[in-house]
Amino acid sequence: MSGRIELPKIVSEEKVRFFVENGYLVLPDLVSPQEIEELKADTVKLARGDYQCEGIQPASPELTDEEVLQNILCIHQPHFVSPVMEKFIRHEKICGVLSQIVAAHLPFWDGSVKCMQSMLFVKGPGMPGNPWHQDEDAIPTRDRSLCGAWIAIDDATIDNGCLWVIPASHRQGYIYGRSEHDNDDEYDYSGQSTGFDESGKIPVEVKAGTVVFFNGYLLHNSLKNRSDTYRMALVNHYMNAYSLLPWGKSDINDQTIGEADVREIIPVAGIDPYQWKGYQNPPQKVFLRNCKVLDKSEERQFFKKT
Repeated sequence: MSGRIELPKIVSEEKVRFFVENGYLVLPDLVSPQEIEELKADTVKLARGDYQCEGIQPASPELTDEEVLQNILCIHQPHFVSPVMEKFIRHEKICGVLSQIVAAHLPFWDGSVKCMQSMLFVKGPGMPGNPWHQDEDAIPTRDRSLCGAWIAIDDATIDNGCLWVIPASHRQGYIYGRSEHDNDDEYDYSGQSTGFDESGKIPVEVKAGTVVFFNGYLLHNSLKNRSDTYRMALVNHYMNAYSLLPWGKSDINDQTIGEADVREIIPVAGIDPYQWKGYQNPPQKVFLRNCKVLDKSEERQFFKKT
């Protein structure tokens, strides 16, 4: 194993304990205004198809940026094609926090972290939210260490569809069952977690530049954008580098769940103890979620694989 990635400690032990106990942590001003403008510019570049890749066709020069953005709910894995998005996966302050909290519930964890996913939410006016769910339902880890780092590119408010969370809903490590919902006006096609008490839910309204960290078992959702403004956010998912990643097990050469380990990852803190396995190069491909514009069966098939 070579080269440990050393990062500064960003948060106090008190905040680390808050994350462990409540399953989320909100840190304002972690991303600078200049960096936010860089993310906005790259979002337009991605949406216009300026990066040659599968998944997004080049937009007509006659279309305005607004016309290109207005039908996009989310771009999945933008870091596969955009060096700007990949740079933010490695953001020093964000990764510094991650090196303190991702597996802080494990007594001998050494701060090593890896990333496997990026999601760029555009979410313009009228776009739906995402029903109650837990991220570990889609991206399983071996040690309950999945952690989202949700970067607010725009101010996120109740009106434009901010995150809602149920504090401490991660504690038991229980994955709730999911079923289809019947509220297509409010939510996208995603399955909805059921069987829990949502009376303790709270909105997470934040300013641009804030990063919201949340554990993969934490129940969270968002509602429809009822404003005339965008609610852009980049959410990257990370986990303890010592945990195997049995993501899309059925596609991993018939390995058992105990052997499966996706290597399409980026080490961001500490060491990669499985460096000897090598790495998978990502495809030059992104997935564009236009929500109701695309066929639901196609989108569901994508999420079975990711």
